[in-house]
Amino acid sequence: MSVRGQRITLGVLLLVALVTGLWALLASRSFYHSFPTSSMHWVATDGPYNRHLISDVGSMYLALGALTAAALARPALARLAGVVWLVFSVPHWIYHSAHLDIYGTRDQVLNEVALVAVVLLAALLCVPVNRWIAATGRGPDEKAEVRR
Repeated sequence: MSVRGQRITLGVLLLVALVTGLWALLASRSFYHSFPTSSMHWVATDGPYNRHLISDVGSMYLALGALTAAALARPALARLAGVVWLVFSVPHWIYHSAHLDIYGTRDQVLNEVALVAVVLLAALLCVPVNRWIAATGRGPDEKAEVRR
């Protein structure tokens, strides 16, 4: 992965962490009833409201966000951020994949797409920048030469 790709990936994961974490922590009932949108109710469909659980989820996402922000500031932490995101997102994806029957078809597909996307982004962060240089023959910030 290039340094630019790494930064974009970290930025996307940071956005996911902040939006999810702040929403769950600061407006737990709204998060429960309306995540990910007001027309899709992925959390409420899976069991009764539990403010403690929703607040813990919000705090956990904000912790992921803090690590992700640190990795943006210190690229040497990017692989660690990827591993930590994988530690969370793989079991999260497995759980939801095993319980798709509680959703309609649209929500089943979107749930899988969203969760797999986070797993893939986290996995990309685990690819060392040096591998990018070896595979492409150029430095992480060099642009590809355009052939005419």
